[in-house]
Amino acid sequence: MQEPPEPLLRIEGLVKTFKANKVLDGIDLTVAARETVCVLGPSGSGKSTMLRCVNWLETPDAGGIYLQDQRVGLHEDGKKPMSDKELSQIRARMGMVFQSFALWPHLSVLQNVMAAPVHVQGRPKRFVREEALAMLEKVGLAEKRDAYPSSLSGGQKQRVAIARALVMKPELMLFDEPTSALDPELVGEVLLVMRQLAREGMTMVVVTHEMAFARDVASHIAFLDQGKVAEHSTPDAFFTAPRTERARAFLKRYTNGS
Repeated sequence: MQEPPEPLLRIEGLVKTFKANKVLDGIDLTVAARETVCVLGPSGSGKSTMLRCVNWLETPDAGGIYLQDQRVGLHEDGKKPMSDKELSQIRARMGMVFQSFALWPHLSVLQNVMAAPVHVQGRPKRFVREEALAMLEKVGLAEKRDAYPSSLSGGQKQRVAIARALVMKPELMLFDEPTSALDPELVGEVLLVMRQLAREGMTMVVVTHEMAFARDVASHIAFLDQGKVAEHSTPDAFFTAPRTERARAFLKRYTNGS
């Protein structure tokens, strides 16, 4: 019998404490290539902190994070921290889209998308420009290439942020509540791009409160509660027969729209 493939992302025993508050309390999670894992849970359950630990924007207190066979943040002994250059190299394999867009206001849309592959990866500007234009086409913003972020809607800014992450050719995309800062009428245009990425087989970990998106698109649901993975199941199982009372209460709150 053939061995299952090595997970693209592996999180083992992840612990993170802020002062006296243990935000992550032994998180275990694996994500296979081409999967979309949606991370759900009440406010304060550790969802965003977990995502920020994955690419070492937050330094965990304990546990291990592995991108394929490479440990993130620390060398294989689990003690010696990676250098800034080593961290930059492994982060380049992961694209991250934040709640708040984080675009450079003084750069045009095209310049925003081109900045990291040119200045971080050192790729030739003429090739990056072609790829950046293709990514803007992909997210439906080719006509905005010379515009500046101040002239864009929130949904357009977030689509630029997605294009900026994709042009780095990441193996894994991390989304930290990418629609939470958007007006309701703009949410759909961002989710449409993310649905297309899932169909194309991009590996994604998505922290979200968009229940319909999670139900339709996720390969698996990870439900976090009090810093632990309280449930890990298929969308059908989670949304129709959640195992824990906390998950049932969470779903009921969203179903009732309160």
